[in-house]
Formats: sequence, structure tokens, C-alpha cells
Amino acid sequence: MSELAESTKEQYLEPAITGKVGDADPDTFPDGGLRAWSVALGNAGVMFCTLGYVNSWSVYQAYYEGHQLRDVSPSAIAWIGSLQAFFIFGSGLIGGPLFDRMGAKVIYPAAIIYLFSIFMTSLCKEYYQFMLAQGILGGLANGFTMSPSMAATPQYFKKKRGAAMGLAIAGSSIGGVILPIALNQLITQTDLGFGWSVRIVGFLMLVVLIPSCLAIRARLPPRKTHFFLPGAFKDRSYSLLIACMFFTFLGLFPPMFYIPSWALTQGMGATLAFYLAAILNAASFPGRVIPAVLSDKIGPLNVLCVAGLTTGILTLCWQRVEGNAGIIVFTAIFGFCSGAIISGAVIPLASCTKTAQNIGTYMGMGMAVGSLAVLAGPPATGAMYERYHDFDAVSTFCGMMCLVGALLVIPVKIVSGHALLSKT
Repeated sequence: MSELAESTKEQYLEPAITGKVGDADPDTFPDGGLRAWSVALGNAGVMFCTLGYVNSWSVYQAYYEGHQLRDVSPSAIAWIGSLQAFFIFGSGLIGGPLFDRMGAKVIYPAAIIYLFSIFMTSLCKEYYQFMLAQGILGGLANGFTMSPSMAATPQYFKKKRGAAMGLAIAGSSIGGVILPIALNQLITQTDLGFGWSVRIVGFLMLVVLIPSCLAIRARLPPRKTHFFLPGAFKDRSYSLLIACMFFTFLGLFPPMFYIPSWALTQGMGATLAFYLAAILNAASFPGRVIPAVLSDKIGPLNVLCVAGLTTGILTLCWQRVEGNAGIIVFTAIFGFCSGAIISGAVIPLASCTKTAQNIGTYMGMGMAVGSLAVLAGPPATGAMYERYHDFDAVSTFCGMMCLVGALLVIPVKIVSGHALLSKT
């Protein structure tokens, strides 16, 4: 895909950056070393606190339905989580270009506001308060913290980009394991109550975010040209890749949101149902790392295609799962298969431009479009459940969307001039 950006640089508003700028050559990637891997580890720490926290939403969904917001419909509650997830990806539209133009310092104020939103969530009582603190403010600050850190790692890696990005994104899986368990234990097994339980999680994030944000540095000097690069959408491969990501996200996030609630309707105990989010994210850890490492060998598009196909087929089987053992096994397999979708989508986005100083903008614009699917998916499937009173329609819809996204990888490969099974 890299030759596509090369052939149309002027049309796509990409500056011609050649030669060395200081001691950093935009055309030569370190692909290792203490600085490069510390950035990847810092990125993992940020992902632990940002996307890992969003992956814990199912715990909040189930808890709100039975406590503070028990008089509010599940679909309406899901809008809080959907807005949070929407903004974490959608804010990349601004956060990515900000990193390209200003460097890693843009992370610091965003991280402070993000922690503030978590502490404000601990004080909420009404639906609109949760929406403002957790859904809108938390989502925006979350995204402005995550997107610059995600743009920093690809500046240091090319040949090992899949491994580095897999390590970084795996941080969200670890967060998705630890944070739901911590929340569940604090809320249900102690006398602390909801407020202090959420605050303790906020303090945990503070400890992780400080060294993580300090470790992230831009390798290249800021880009001085256009803030956005709208001409990138004229690249058919880039646009088709974004469409692929849109459909897979549309099918991916509703199961992540609703599995604990669905398990409760199947007769699973509340305590065990809360642990399903942790099980899903634990299984997604190898699902994000192993395929990401393999993408350096077989190509990220091929990994994305396989991840979309397996996730789609598995989600279609969701409606036939029964019993506690079946639910746990399904959750674990779903976590592994779906884990590669995020890394499988992000890595090729970073590879669409040869100019490393544009990576943040390319990734941010692509993730912003994908965020529309994150916004629409859970509430739409929640409305399906309210109408039909079972998850069969949700299973069919999500499974088909993942399959459509996976099949869109084929025209991406064709347009970019590669065979389907070759390395991108």
C-alpha cells in the first residue's frame, strides 16, 4: 500500500520530506533500541488506561441497569458507553494531526482532564451526569490521550511495526482484565460503594499514566504544512480500508458491550457475569499480540481479513450458546478472534503514507470514520433487543457486519496491486 501515497504526494497534500532533520531521518526507522521500545511500552501503558477502560464498559452497563439507572432502558444506558467509545476513536481526527504538528506534549493536558472525568463519574447520580462526565468528557479526553500515543510508535518502527503496535495495543487487553475485576471486586465485595470504587480505579490509572506519558516522544520534528490531509480519501485503498474498519467495528463492539447482560438473561450469576469482561480481554491479549507479530511476516491486511471472518462466523453462532460453560468458552474464543481487529486495522492505516510525519493524521482521520460505527452499533443492537426480546437479531447483525468488513479487504488488496495472501 505504501506506493499509493508515493505516487500521489502532491495531490494528497503530503510534503516532500527528504534528508535528515537534526539526527532523525524520516526515511530510516530505528526498528529497535531503548528509546523506540520505551515509546512502545509507554503507548501500552496509555492503552491500559484508555482503551482498556472502555473495554470495561460492560461492567458499568450491567451495574447501571441494576442500580443508579435501573429505570433507564438498556439502549439508553448503552449510549453512554457508545459516546465514550465514539469519542476515543473520533477525537483522533484532531489528536492525530495535533501530534504531527506539536509532538507528544499534547498528551499531558488530555491525560489530566481524563483523570478528572473519572473522578467526576464517581460523583454522578443521574443519567445526564453520567452522560456528561463519562460519555462526553471522559470519551474526548480519553481519545486525545490515546491517539497521539498511538501515532508515536509507528514513527520508530517499520519492519517490526506489527510487533511494536501489537505490544502497545495489548496494553488495552491487560487494562480490560485488571480494571473490570478491580471495579467488580470493589463495588460488590466491599463496603466502599460506587463512588470510592471508581476513585480507586482513577488513582490506579494515575500511577500508570505518569511514567507512560513521560516515555512517549516524537522521533521527528513537527509537520509544518496542512492540519488535515483530505486528499488522502482520494486514495481508493485508504478509503476502502476505512470502510472495512467501519463494518468490522459495527459488528465488534456490541458483543463486547452486551455479553455480561446477555449472560444474566441466560441465568448466569451476577458475580460470574461481571468476570466475563475480564475473560474476554484476557483472551484478546494473545489475540492482539500474536496476529500483530505475524502481520510483519504475512501482511496486516491478511491478518485483518482472517480476524474479521473468524469473528463474524463466531458471532453468528452466539445465538446458539447455552449454559455457563458455553458462555465462558464463547467469550474466550470471541476475545481471541476479535482481538486482532483493532491492531489489524491500525497497522495498515499507519502504512498508507510513506511520510512518517503524516502517520498521526492518516490514523486519526481513519479512526474518526470508524468511530461512527462504534457510536451507532451498541444502541442500534440494544434497540433490536428491546424489540425482539432476545439476542438472535443482535447476533445476526453483528456477525454479518464483521463478514462484510472482512470481505472488503479483498478489493483493498486488488486496488493496491497485491494478491490477497501476499504481504502488504
